[in-house]
Amino acid sequence: MPIHQPQQRTDVRTDRTGVQQAEAALVEHYPRLVRLAYVVLPPALGRHRRVLTAHAVVQRTLPAAGSKASSPRVPAQSRRTGAPEGAEGASADRNPPHSAYGWVRQRVLRAALAHERRPGWWPGRLPAPAALRPALPVVWGLRLFPRAGGVDELALDRALSAVDGPVRAAFALHLLEGLDESGVRELLAGAGAADPAGAVRRAARLGRPDRAGAQALLRSGEFDPCTVQTRPSDLLRRRHRVRAAAVAAVLCVVAGGLAAAVEEGARGGGEDRAPAGVFAPVLDPAELMRTAAERWADTSRVDFTAWPARGERTDDGELLGRALRAWAGPPDSARVSTTPGTVTVPPAQPPRLLFAGEVDGAAVVLFHDGGVRVVRYAEPLSGSGRAALDFARTDDADVTTGAAVVVSRTGDGARFLLAPWIDASATRDLLAPDTPGRPLEVGPDGVTAVVPRPAAGGACETWPVLRLRSSERIVEKHAFLVTDLGDLTPVHLTYTPKPGRGAPARQPREATSTEALLAWARTACSLRTLAGSGVRSVNNWAFAEQKLPEGRASADWLCTRADTWQGPGRVLVQFLAPAVSPTEPAAVVAGRDDTALCSRFGQHVLAGTHWRAASGRWYVLAAGSRAVTRIEASGAVRGAAGGPTFAVRAPRDADVELTASLREGGTLTAVR
Repeated sequence: MPIHQPQQRTDVRTDRTGVQQAEAALVEHYPRLVRLAYVVLPPALGRHRRVLTAHAVVQRTLPAAGSKASSPRVPAQSRRTGAPEGAEGASADRNPPHSAYGWVRQRVLRAALAHERRPGWWPGRLPAPAALRPALPVVWGLRLFPRAGGVDELALDRALSAVDGPVRAAFALHLLEGLDESGVRELLAGAGAADPAGAVRRAARLGRPDRAGAQALLRSGEFDPCTVQTRPSDLLRRRHRVRAAAVAAVLCVVAGGLAAAVEEGARGGGEDRAPAGVFAPVLDPAELMRTAAERWADTSRVDFTAWPARGERTDDGELLGRALRAWAGPPDSARVSTTPGTVTVPPAQPPRLLFAGEVDGAAVVLFHDGGVRVVRYAEPLSGSGRAALDFARTDDADVTTGAAVVVSRTGDGARFLLAPWIDASATRDLLAPDTPGRPLEVGPDGVTAVVPRPAAGGACETWPVLRLRSSERIVEKHAFLVTDLGDLTPVHLTYTPKPGRGAPARQPREATSTEALLAWARTACSLRTLAGSGVRSVNNWAFAEQKLPEGRASADWLCTRADTWQGPGRVLVQFLAPAVSPTEPAAVVAGRDDTALCSRFGQHVLAGTHWRAASGRWYVLAAGSRAVTRIEASGAVRGAAGGPTFAVRAPRDADVELTASLREGGTLTAVR
């Protein structure tokens, strides 16, 4: 593939002066360039490799001194090479391509895109040749990754993962660098992109309609490879390699076999069965972290790190020691459970103690590892029952998703340990929207009375939820609902109201209003399908209201989205036809797994269903979200209608394809 050299000016100074200007631009804008490289690099590299590769790409931008590669002249710059006022993302790029910064930026872009290009003869499963070149920096024994964002950041990262490098580059150049479309096309062409215009068009569809919000997310810590967190990657492997090195001096073949076995053990089940002695300094009860009782009221990080240690056995060193040793190496008799995506490796640092006490005939200990996990250890106080060890993810928990943890389960229900910022608690039934909640008894240690569990099978007649209210010391008049779906942490329930006429897009809000409770009364039973799947929150989005044929009645369309702690989401589209009972279940008309649909980065939705009128006639109904301006049907029945709703007479089993036109251009197909 030919290499396009950056455009040269006629007033270029000497090579040495130009290189010095470029070096100054690189140093001054290093974080800006590394962020650009990180966004453009293939997400398949993984976060650790993307961080290191982004730094390597920028650091390799300048040609080596004295090499022939330095012959292209770097344009000197007569004015300051700094970023324009307003920093990244200004309305127009003030660093033109012929400036020193522009030259460096194009080389960074070209190198980042090269990591995704493969020659025609290159095996598809192998990294691109550029990704195989050794480069500094190199990090041993640690895994580096940017600070994790919330659900919105994860959705944006997934959306970027679904497009190719030039599209990610166009997206970043527009939102981070402030280039207009022509500037982006010119830069992509100079970097060797095959279809710059197509990349710009596809990038324009990302993050809509809230491009300003997408810009803010792109500047967040989720996409900042200069501010990273660390975790150990291979504690066991390094320890064993030291021993293997001595053997290697005598017998290299045996040493190679040992190294391979150790590496396999570190990657597989051996990591979960590590001998407790390896982690002895971390598993000392005396080293456990404990948060001050009032810390939650004096910090902006209101999550599990703000929980104090509670319970009557927080000073029981023997119990805490058994819990820590079980975490390091669960005995064969222990029952171990994990929510999807949760690792069971021992902690890399002393964990935080949240609770140690006796509940329902068992000694229970709760830990938080300071990062992404809550761990529960339970042992029977008498008899020959087995100990239990439960792991759950809690990435970026907040006031609502870090408000409670299950401490005990019985056949009838569960007891929760509530966060210290919960001022009031009650229970209510989602299938009884008109019945007020009942106060829930909470002990002095924060443990609740037994809360009934939703029925896992059989008739769905009740759906108990917790109604919690946060202390006014952190947020005023804030009540919210959570429900137990079988994991350690309950699931936060929210509601997004129907679109208002001419109003901006609505945002999810707490599901405590009458409108929200009525919607959840008809959809609560669909939560059964999410049990034990590591769900963080579920939102009911009323994306359309439709007047039905043959009368004045109307129906609502809901998109129920479940977000997991891992990031991927699952959606169900539900049709709420007029009903005699306020708890009549909605009709599920479509569903999709692992999708951004019905999230901030999937704000357009179209769905359809067959519906029978009181006259006995059958219709095909369809509805779209607020940006839908026209819906068309093809197949067994043809028709079209302007606006976000559509209805046409059709046989009961008519096979119909639905498409919609969007206000800002583009089309949408119905979710199935």
